[in-house]
Amino acid sequence: MVEWSGWTSLPLRLTIIAIACLLLFFVITVPMQLGEQFVFVAISLGTALLLRRKPGAYVTLVMIVLSVVATARYMYWRSTETLVWDSPIDVACGLLLFGSEVYAALVLLLGYFQTAWPLQRKPAPLPRDPADWPTVDVFIPSYNEPLSVVKPTVFAAMALDYPIDKLRIHVLDDGRREEFRLFCESVGVNWVIRNHNRHAKAGNINEALKNTDGDFVAIFDCDHIPTRSFLQITLGWFMRDPKLAMMQTPHHFFSADPFEKNLGTFRKVPNEGELFYGLVQDGNDLWDATFFCGSCAVLRRGPLLEVGGIAVETVTEDAHTALKLHRLGYSTGYLAIPQAAGLATESLSGHIGQRIRWARGMAQIFRVDNPVLARGLHFGQRLCYANAMLHFFYGVPRIVFLIAPLFFLFLNAHVIQASALMIAIYALPHIFHANITNSRMQAAFRHSFWAEVYEAVLAWYIMRPTLFALINPKAGKFNVTAKGGRIEEAYFDWTISRPYLMLLLLNLIGFVIGLVRIFFSTTGEANTTLLNLAWTVYNMLILGASVAAASEARQVRDTHRVQMSIRATLRLPSGRSLACRTLDYSEGGLGIELPAAVQFEIGEPVDVSLYRGDEEFVFPAQIAFSRDRRVGLRFASLTTAQEIDLVQCTFARADAWTGWGEGRAPDTPLRGLAHVLRVGLLGFWHLFRHLGRDIRKIRSGKLAPAKARLDSGS
Repeated sequence: MVEWSGWTSLPLRLTIIAIACLLLFFVITVPMQLGEQFVFVAISLGTALLLRRKPGAYVTLVMIVLSVVATARYMYWRSTETLVWDSPIDVACGLLLFGSEVYAALVLLLGYFQTAWPLQRKPAPLPRDPADWPTVDVFIPSYNEPLSVVKPTVFAAMALDYPIDKLRIHVLDDGRREEFRLFCESVGVNWVIRNHNRHAKAGNINEALKNTDGDFVAIFDCDHIPTRSFLQITLGWFMRDPKLAMMQTPHHFFSADPFEKNLGTFRKVPNEGELFYGLVQDGNDLWDATFFCGSCAVLRRGPLLEVGGIAVETVTEDAHTALKLHRLGYSTGYLAIPQAAGLATESLSGHIGQRIRWARGMAQIFRVDNPVLARGLHFGQRLCYANAMLHFFYGVPRIVFLIAPLFFLFLNAHVIQASALMIAIYALPHIFHANITNSRMQAAFRHSFWAEVYEAVLAWYIMRPTLFALINPKAGKFNVTAKGGRIEEAYFDWTISRPYLMLLLLNLIGFVIGLVRIFFSTTGEANTTLLNLAWTVYNMLILGASVAAASEARQVRDTHRVQMSIRATLRLPSGRSLACRTLDYSEGGLGIELPAAVQFEIGEPVDVSLYRGDEEFVFPAQIAFSRDRRVGLRFASLTTAQEIDLVQCTFARADAWTGWGEGRAPDTPLRGLAHVLRVGLLGFWHLFRHLGRDIRKIRSGKLAPAKARLDSGS
């Protein structure tokens, strides 16, 4: 919570706030001519550019204030001077654009509130005597995932650095599979089933709650592999705060999501989820509004049972559960330290399906348990929840922004009743300030302009579910996100890309019309046409990046490799040992770098040692490739004990996911824009390449474009 420490009295606080609000209102509403507005913009933007490289949270607050002023002046100008229209077409198109701008401005301001001062909570120690530590049940729910995906999570849970008599591990198998029963028996964990699948994952967990009694429950999706330090990192705060009901850690992914894989940005550009887990949740923590995210979290059993277990009324059962806890006065916390890692979705269609469920679920909560009106929440919590839910309504505004210049180019609709110069002098400062400020706040978690690419890809698909959920919140069902698949052949997903291919075509036609107007029209609206043409070009490049994301790259590995340098020893049949370090690892093998070049025969048997602290673990392997100082190893058949040791030496290491983003180029708005534009041009190249290839296939007798085969098993 925010404390007003140092302020002497409530009347003084209220007086200062009132004066500040009065001054802000004056700055926002004072009318200015074109030249005066230009001077004001130059001073405020120059100040922001000077401040952006200065360290300190208070500097960030100043930049936020400058951005808020620029946005508020723009919206005040828009609402008081530009909403006069001459025709029904102008009215319809103008209201669509203005409504979208109001939405974007509201989300921007709520985002500033939510993330201006991240709490940056640090771990709290557990009591010195392990006898005083609480008991913990670890739940690993599964439905249709293959055993190969679930095994590493179970092995890592078995390696948790926690007293064995206080830890119980349960695989919640809603698929009721015999191979899972045999596996659980072989490794000594509990196999838990039920005779129905009501309420999907939430119901699965709630059923397990009835048959367990640990003080705390740790929940991991079946592909989220915990590090051995997870419980010691997360449980300390519960000992300090008896009202703390949930501690969440980030969802970290060691495989590339479809954007990263198809656009070649893995570990170079922060992925779509990093902003939420890197900054938003940390900002939520300041306001005691951390959301439960369904995995990689610990919950106190008592409060969880008090709210009836995991919420089942919506398909985003996790966030709804946190809302119920907050309404009863319980607090939640967030530690921005990756303590588990899992698999990202393999295909763009699967990724979109997952986001559709999230969007529909947040819209359902907005209808059935609206946090703005719900009892028991304080002001900060209401705003954080409101922003989280409003975020998923970006479908309509994003599509409007992608077609807005076409209102003028196609229909000659004048949606903003002002000259192009006045539009630029008010709109551009709002855009520039927002990008500069967000770049400062989000640089480590999202690069500039990438949000527009993500939203352009998803907008059409989340628009309908969110709108329908507002009308009928009970519509739709829970869908499990497929993990651990393969894409045997690169292909272009013509089906999933259809909406933004259509938008791209419309913008291309609009661009041609605009050029014709520039060179042949005599209406005297050249500046307005140029402004809309520039907007159209930008939209085409954003849509080009969306098209590039639909160009599915091959994914033929059964196990994903994680780049990490850890100590290793290679032992040859001759008895010679070579100290080396890993380049990467997976469940199936290792890449290692030797101190000097050594020639090996492909298939040659070797032993490789990995280390966990002072312990050494030896694994049989074969040479898969050898080139200079780089050697690839494929593990031979491992025993169950060796599989457990391998996971504990690699994925379950306490430091496995620290420093994941090191080495990325720092974000600046210009660099981010240039990168997005390059990706947009790449999208056009992918589009024409796949179009030509698929036309050739049709001519050769294949009547449909090639489709990749997704194998859910290994």
